[in-house]
Amino acid sequence: MSFDRLIERIIELKNPTVVGLDPKLEYIPEYIKRRYQNDDGCTLRSAAKSLFAFNQMIIDEIHDIVPAIKPQAAYYEMYGHYGIKTLEKTIRYAKLNGMFVITDAKRNDIGATMEAYTNAHIGAVTVGDNEIEPFGADAVTVNGYLGTDGIEPMLKACRERDKGIYVLVKTSNPSSGELQDLKLEDGRTIYETMGDMCEKWGEDTRGKYGYSAVGAVVGATYPQMLTELRKRLPHTMFLVPGYGAQGGGAEGLSGGFDENGLGAIVNSSRAVMCAYRKEGCDERDFAKAARREAIRMRDDICQYINLK
Repeated sequence: MSFDRLIERIIELKNPTVVGLDPKLEYIPEYIKRRYQNDDGCTLRSAAKSLFAFNQMIIDEIHDIVPAIKPQAAYYEMYGHYGIKTLEKTIRYAKLNGMFVITDAKRNDIGATMEAYTNAHIGAVTVGDNEIEPFGADAVTVNGYLGTDGIEPMLKACRERDKGIYVLVKTSNPSSGELQDLKLEDGRTIYETMGDMCEKWGEDTRGKYGYSAVGAVVGATYPQMLTELRKRLPHTMFLVPGYGAQGGGAEGLSGGFDENGLGAIVNSSRAVMCAYRKEGCDERDFAKAARREAIRMRDDICQYINLK
């Protein structure tokens, strides 16, 4: 299954992290922006070209030490159709460099609309005699709060195309508890119920490491809940946002891993992309700074887990 491929890359690189490529134009070094603005002016086209150049240079520096990237679709959609093209190019470039790609799209709908989202991100469309993957990600984040109707189209792609999904379970944002922590009549919280549904949805897609094609998004900012959910959901791979910039620490998130140091992948976005600013180094060294931060993050997390 799809997450077997991710886990094998994690084991190979001894690194359970994913870099979120969520670039705003303000994160891009000035020398890159000037290069494209000289050709295309201050336009969406030049902005999108700057984003891709930025992403490409970071991927070049991290692909041999980081198993995956996680582009957030909104950061590309905000630049219109030029940005959408950059998302596609970023995904394909990362995969050419051996990286697993998780598109952070948080899609949620039912029926034909959810099938369309599925086909766009982890499926394929037929044009004449050709079957084409529009984006070609390995996995995508989804919102499960429409229930099974919103998940089944994604599961079909997981089974047939070796893909994965991460369902929002306990998110890292401060107000997540307003809904997710509420208790139902049976005593379970809403996030526990959603986690249990992930286990059920994925029960026929488990791979050789015991994890199914249905993962869960569980924030690093709630370490006790992360630890509890790891015990509750033994077959569910976790995507863990909230490390670093949002305040989640490495020691606290260790509870999201199993006894082999597997079962979770931890995301960092701004801390890696903007590492050159934190370091105060020359902006032309931004990709090297991203690599240094990725290594620091890997070492920080791995001191607390037993990754074999």
